[in-house]
Amino acid sequence: MAKVVLSGDETVRDALRRFKKICDKEGIINKSKRNAYYEKPSERRRREESRKVKNIKRAQYKTGVTK
Repeated sequence: MAKVVLSGDETVRDALRRFKKICDKEGIINKSKRNAYYEKPSERRRREESRKVKNIKRAQYKTGVTK
């Protein structure tokens, strides 16, 4: 659950920006978009597998172990 407490000199605009950043980090918006429609288990597995492969490739690229 994302919470933002206003400090004494903070504007509402700054607090809203901070709230949006927290929601983005926690993945709240992406999760709600994924749950808006039914996703078949096979599609979920395929999405998670492609995310894992993408992360592995990104890590290999950063360490210089690319082909």
